[in-house]
Amino acid sequence: MPKPPAQTTRRTLIQSSLAATAAVAATNFTASSTHADHHAEKKVTANATILFQGDSITDAGRNRRTKSYNNSGALGRGYPNLVAGALLADHPTANLKIYNKGISGNKVPDLDKRWKQDAVDIKPNILSILIGVNDIWHKLNGRYKGTVETYETGFRALLKRTQKEIPGVRIVICEPFVLRCGAVNAKWFPEFDHRRAVAKKLANEFKLDFAPFQTMFDQAVKSTKPQYWAGDGVHPSLAGHALMAKHWRKVVGI
Repeated sequence: MPKPPAQTTRRTLIQSSLAATAAVAATNFTASSTHADHHAEKKVTANATILFQGDSITDAGRNRRTKSYNNSGALGRGYPNLVAGALLADHPTANLKIYNKGISGNKVPDLDKRWKQDAVDIKPNILSILIGVNDIWHKLNGRYKGTVETYETGFRALLKRTQKEIPGVRIVICEPFVLRCGAVNAKWFPEFDHRRAVAKKLANEFKLDFAPFQTMFDQAVKSTKPQYWAGDGVHPSLAGHALMAKHWRKVVGI
């Protein structure tokens, strides 16, 4: 049998290759989309309760007299409000209940004192905790004597208590952060970095989700001055809170 012309052979091979590539691409797209949809379905549970806990960064001027969930005033002006709004818009039929119980000035011992009322009794499915900046700031101001060891011991005890009293709760440890501007100066370091390391250590120890906010802001200030994200180096601007909300959702996967 005579061989087909070389041009025909090449054309046939190219067409076959393109067809195969298209088929693989279509298969991969379908599989990827299906996996993503299934992943989202598993992450956002109907009737889930989400609770944000912490200090003034989480508090963000919330109305503490309003006890209801999904309430803009009770959620404050910060990242909990932004996360809540996005989740409620994305999942209108999921019947989510989202609370913010952060209180300005709180340290780990303050969380412990109010934990039953402001965490255990709410019985969250997802509990986000951002705590640590006041543990050093108040120390630098002479209003607190807690050490890095105090922070670690207290935080670990709080996590153990939480897992015991709220079985099955998913805990998100948020990395304490500061930006080098405003109230933040050389006196904060290296102790603040040691406290950050404790938060990461505990997240690993308890196998919890970890939101690396310091790493996030360290990347952000490479292109924009730190004051853009947090004027006093501690309390985020609107842009800072929006960045936190974006990364929190990415870490938690919802």
